[in-house]
Amino acid sequence: MQLIDIGVNLNHPSFASQREAVLERAYAAGVCQLVLTGTNLDESEAALRLCQELDEGNRLFSTAGVHPHDASQWNSASAAALRGLLKEERVRAVGECGLDFNRDFSPRPQQEKAFEEQLALAVELQRPVFIHERDAGERLLAIVKEFRDRLPAAVVHCFTGERRTLYGYLDLDLHIGITGWICDERRGIHLQELVREIPRGRLMLESDAPYLLPRTLRPKPKHGHNEPAFLPEVLRCVAQHRGESEVDLAEHSTASARQFFGLPPLDA
Repeated sequence: MQLIDIGVNLNHPSFASQREAVLERAYAAGVCQLVLTGTNLDESEAALRLCQELDEGNRLFSTAGVHPHDASQWNSASAAALRGLLKEERVRAVGECGLDFNRDFSPRPQQEKAFEEQLALAVELQRPVFIHERDAGERLLAIVKEFRDRLPAAVVHCFTGERRTLYGYLDLDLHIGITGWICDERRGIHLQELVREIPRGRLMLESDAPYLLPRTLRPKPKHGHNEPAFLPEVLRCVAQHRGESEVDLAEHSTASARQFFGLPPLDA
């Protein structure tokens, strides 16, 4: 089986001394390609550099964008810098961008402005979008709807919402990213039922490492951090709750990710 991890925070400080080892463990576990997440301009540049420095083949790619937490820093210079990053060959999507009305680290009007302008940039450059949403489903749906006909594709990464929100995303023909949240017996139970509602061709898997260590993982790593090598545990849980084989789920979720991000085959 081959898996693609569509969301990895490889430039997180917890990986600083072992990035090569983390990648080797991922490859050994069957994670054949990874998309490194950019959450602001500096982190997006760092993710791109890691792709360039650590990958000699077609295994590492990245996103570039400004997270809603950093939306208060968004301005015309940000847009220009992001446009430049998105023209890099390794950068395959706009994001992580979106709305976070849970923590509200940036004022909501500024979150919406930054998100709308990044969607406009995605339309201009015809890039897919990697979306963050927390407690903002209704407003996010309204904004995305205005751009959807002109966007090539968009994924709601680390989906944890309710049925109504999921159906709204699917009605807009969005992709859905599922993480180890589904393995959490405390807060992921509702997701175990909802995951079967996601059509084939719209479901992708991600670790969101070093966050969201699957709670069902055995044995648990002593360091307590998640990493891409544990994505097969997310695969196992999702397959169980969808009533699919792991082989079948791996095949169609990997095909969806490769098409969404325009990833080349490994022998290219």
